[in-house]
Amino acid sequence: MAENVRIDKFLWSVRLFKTRNLAAEACEKHHILIGDMPVKPSRMVKIGDILIVKKLPVYYSYEVVGLIDKRQPASLVKDYIRDITSQEELDKLELAKIPTFGQRDRGTGRPTKKERRDIENLMH
Repeated sequence: MAENVRIDKFLWSVRLFKTRNLAAEACEKHHILIGDMPVKPSRMVKIGDILIVKKLPVYYSYEVVGLIDKRQPASLVKDYIRDITSQEELDKLELAKIPTFGQRDRGTGRPTKKERRDIENLMH
């Protein structure tokens, strides 16, 4: 087990990102927060840190319970990080799946004149 681990390496090791480069980019774009502060890829992680990972529309929260700098099998990830994301945040994923009113299926083309009038009547 490592003593000092960079945040980009840690995020890659616990399989939150496919590559270390993607983890570093997320840090640079302020998508990774520790204590509500954006972090640089070189920031060292400590046990007990609360990580917030912005993967829109959800802000995932994780608690660091162990340090590691080598990529591990997915079954061992729970030994190093604990998901503490609120149910309210996870519900946002379900809301994103619900189609919005007036959205048309891809490939159906523009509405006909009759369909457009029907849509306008529904909206008024």
